[in-house]
Amino acid sequence: MRRRRVQLAAVVAVAGLLGVVGAAVAGGGSRDVREHLKGYEEVPAVSSTGSGEFRARINDSRIEYRLSYRDLEGDVLQAHIHLGQERVNGGISAFLCSNLLEPPAGPPPPGTPACPGPRAGTVSGSIEAVDVIGPTGQGIAPGEYNELLRAIRAGVTYANVHSSKHTGGEIRAQLDRGHDDW
Repeated sequence: MRRRRVQLAAVVAVAGLLGVVGAAVAGGGSRDVREHLKGYEEVPAVSSTGSGEFRARINDSRIEYRLSYRDLEGDVLQAHIHLGQERVNGGISAFLCSNLLEPPAGPPPPGTPACPGPRAGTVSGSIEAVDVIGPTGQGIAPGEYNELLRAIRAGVTYANVHSSKHTGGEIRAQLDRGHDDW
């Protein structure tokens, strides 16, 4: 009787393990990220009524994202993913949206969506290798999607929304916060 229970437990354990492995393979190694943006995470901190949410499904070839923001104190100008650890500003890696024809960092890649607004909205899109613009001075060359992915996995990227009142960024959130478990 005891031997049969042990065998049954082993069969259940193996079936469970196969289910987990199957789900991971079917998911293509993707990771869901969900972060809340606020002014106090900007550098320097910004006292703003604005807030937002960044959601993304990240895999080895593409980032599918959705960015929502509301109650901004200025009209939205653009939003990006930057390379920079917490409490540090960094260069732009990829545009999430833009309303500027010629931002200071240069034009956004073709197909970059417009930022809805003026002070609230939701934008969705995807980022692939062709959409990665740098920052070259921080070791990510244009098109180096795998380097951006590595930085996200290390927790040294952030999303932020720039507005006419806070041109350096009104709301921000660190992405994945260093959970290198995928």
